[in-house]
Amino acid sequence: MENAIVKTISLKKHYNAGTRTVAALDGVDFEVRRREFVSVIGKSGCGKSTLLHMIGGLDMPDSGTVVVDGMNLSEMNQEQLALFRRRKAGFIFQQYNLIPDLSVYDNIIFPLELDGVHPGEGFVRELLSALHIADKAELFPGMLSGGEQQRAAIARALAARPAIILADEPTGSLDTLSGHDVMGLLKVMAEKYQQTLIVVTHDLDIAQMADRIVRLKDGKIWKGSDSYAGES
Repeated sequence: MENAIVKTISLKKHYNAGTRTVAALDGVDFEVRRREFVSVIGKSGCGKSTLLHMIGGLDMPDSGTVVVDGMNLSEMNQEQLALFRRRKAGFIFQQYNLIPDLSVYDNIIFPLELDGVHPGEGFVRELLSALHIADKAELFPGMLSGGEQQRAAIARALAARPAIILADEPTGSLDTLSGHDVMGLLKVMAEKYQQTLIVVTHDLDIAQMADRIVRLKDGKIWKGSDSYAGES
């Protein structure tokens, strides 16, 4: 695939489950183009989140290669991986992971300032406005609805202007209407800032919003399952 920002080669990862060894990933070859929106679907335990964690440098494979934006993650030490996660990848999870004693605005800038990065108040306010929570900037997370908290988490992920956004069941804690609203905003924001977006989801309606859908089963990509949304 030309212009690939993400490429995994023969990716394998096993976990011990009691007396059994389970293959979370079993030889996965996966590519994503720059500025593409790809959804990864499959049943619980099929390896979706494990794949996302490998791409984000949150976990390492037993064997195989992960290359993101020209960088081979397998060749990085822990310090380099930490820098990669802070600068190149933005993470969004099912749980919002906002600091309860900080305002929405401070939740966004706090991790950046720890890293010596100053996104600028204007850009942060722009993100909040685009995500329809500009009026919530000075509120604490507990004062927001679930959908509003997830929008704040999206703003935090986008604030460092990462090349790639990795979202693991980002609508899993939301009702259907709020989930579709949040996912639509995330898609628009990624397009606006020309970011690659990979979303793990079990929701087929959410998956259909992507440019391309990839299905995982038992740690493998289904043969013939890699398709563009809307294709039969």
